[in-house]
Amino acid sequence: MTKGITRERIVTAALELLDEQGMDALTVRALATALDVRAPALYWHVRNKQELLDEMATEVMRRVGIALSTIGTFTNWRDDLSAYARVLRVEYLKHRDGARIFSGTRLSDPAVLHTKEAWFARWTAAGMTLVDADDAVDLATAFVVGFVIEEQERRQSAEADPTRYSLGERDAWLGEGLSLVREAGHARDDGDERFERQLGIVLDGIAARMHDV
Repeated sequence: MTKGITRERIVTAALELLDEQGMDALTVRALATALDVRAPALYWHVRNKQELLDEMATEVMRRVGIALSTIGTFTNWRDDLSAYARVLRVEYLKHRDGARIFSGTRLSDPAVLHTKEAWFARWTAAGMTLVDADDAVDLATAFVVGFVIEEQERRQSAEADPTRYSLGERDAWLGEGLSLVREAGHARDDGDERFERQLGIVLDGIAARMHDV
């Protein structure tokens, strides 16, 4: 085992590499170069890129838990999930391709699930089934992941090509007969307001499913 190489140091360097070069450039070999070690030295800690992504996603969720602990405890599932979704989005947005690293990953530290355990205990005590509770967290997570992936991809594409999302060019491309689509494009808002509105729709759907438990 190479002296000084720990999982914590590997994850920190991996997140830095992600910010600098993006998801596609993140490889064990590139990470080894960044850490000034040979790639085999990293295999003591992470066997492949997928395991590296697992560790990175776990670290992000660890930070989410810490952030939530500073907010305090809410009394109902909707406030819990609202806070979780907002914090999760903030953490993903701190890193280039932040939401992409989460997809398909498996958490490597049970400690990051303590917040979820507390939610389940409160929610089921209030009458929610455990299946509905688990689905609610999954839906909120999937919404945030999808929203942020789109948010980050659009931002990065616009940085590479400032005209990519030009409304004028889009209007010309649409031509005639699509007046409502054109109007919707001009009315579209991005960022916090859109996130909050769509999060509300997701939470309303969960509430309807549970008959406002």
